[in-house]
Amino acid sequence: MKINIVNQSPYDLKYATEHSAGMDLHAFSEDEIIIKPLQRTLIHTGLYIELPQGYEAMVRPRSGMALKHGISVLNTPGTIDADYRGEIGVILVNLSNEDYTIKPGDRIAQMVINKYEKADIEIVDTLSDTQRGKGGFGHSGT
Repeated sequence: MKINIVNQSPYDLKYATEHSAGMDLHAFSEDEIIIKPLQRTLIHTGLYIELPQGYEAMVRPRSGMALKHGISVLNTPGTIDADYRGEIGVILVNLSNEDYTIKPGDRIAQMVINKYEKADIEIVDTLSDTQRGKGGFGHSGT
């Protein structure tokens, strides 16, 4: 599958390894960005995407940033719809107790392309029974 992407940044958009599911997204800024504890901020990427109908791009956190520094994508996974043509931005949140500095070009998130299907919605009065039923969070034990 081919995807048209405009890259206004100097950073390559690529998969880190042959079997990587996500492409690394880089911070596109002239200056360092400091994210204070519990602060959220929008980080620019300089990327614009044209996805085929029936596909989405999901923006996900980088596991190393999450584990080592408490940095995550706030609306994870962020969805980029096929009809969106604006710049891809990444909302990062600092869940640690220390300031975190994003430098220009830092890898800040990953983007995964997924196919999806639209559902035909039918409003009904009841749903079929299952063994789980209405069991919600923690319904199956510890």
